Amino acid sequence: MRLDLIEVEPKRIKIKRIIAVLLIILFIVIFSLLGMYCAKNYKVKIIAQKNKALENNVLSNETENETSANQEKSNVQNDTSILDLDNREHVKKTLLPVYSQNAKNAMKNIYKSDSKVAFLTFDDGPSQAVTPLILDVLKEENIKATFFVLGSMVKKNPDILKRAYLEGHYIANHGYSHNYSKIYKSVDSVIQEFQKTEQCIQNAINNPEYSSHLFRFPGGYSGGKYASIKKAAGKKLNENDISYIDWNVLTGDAEGANTKEKILKNIKKYTKNKGTIVVLMHDASSKILTYETLKDVINYLRGEGYTFDNFYSIMQ
Repeated sequence: MRLDLIEVEPKRIKIKRIIAVLLIILFIVIFSLLGMYCAKNYKVKIIAQKNKALENNVLSNETENETSANQEKSNVQNDTSILDLDNREHVKKTLLPVYSQNAKNAMKNIYKSDSKVAFLTFDDGPSQAVTPLILDVLKEENIKATFFVLGSMVKKNPDILKRAYLEGHYIANHGYSHNYSKIYKSVDSVIQEFQKTEQCIQNAINNPEYSSHLFRFPGGYSGGKYASIKKAAGKKLNENDISYIDWNVLTGDAEGANTKEKILKNIKKYTKNKGTIVVLMHDASSKILTYETLKDVINYLRGEGYTFDNFYSIMQ
């Protein structure tokens, strides 16, 4: 055998081994790169899926929130529709005073009861400055009061009057002008002011069937310069199924009681040894002190064992 061939053969084997190793390395590199590429794509795909899922979750939450908001809006609309006096006849009837013989007798004998019941009454409103604040307190304390309103003020502030009505407070009549010389010019002028105010109330609450059946004479029914006119007007009101009432507890918020202490002193003085009480207060724009003292008045009366009511309990 030729020696040169023996020497070439190992060289060829060596080269083949080198090539094989290089190919293996190349395959390893290629598979590594391919693995990295696939892993990267998989990671990107996972991230995309997560992002899509997150996006879908956000959209789902937004849809859920929107649905919830729409449901809440629907509920509000439903609640509003319950109070829509143009569409809900049962609400009209629920808040519609009824003047029966029993009501007439109860009004005449209201102070003869030994039960400790307090009728909180507010005259001369509604006003923008004070009435909403008083309504807020009454709502917080879960008390229904009675508002003896002026027709002229109802005409100015119909929305406030409607709020008081829809929140279950009794809307009674205090005449239109509160001008003594005008309202007490004659018996007919008293009736005309009453009727004009009733019309203003009906317009404000969108309830043409509403009749308060309850009047408070400006300045009170008893005595004074116009006593004879008041007496004759009272009789005519009664003949037309309208009662009138004054008060038996005076806070003095319109007679010079210019501090909380003075108002509370009057409350304590005039409630002494009394069962049913009708408390006179005012919600005209100048009576901010009445609002500021109202919680104290309520707390005192509760402490004395009084419960609270309005004239719906009688006019039914």
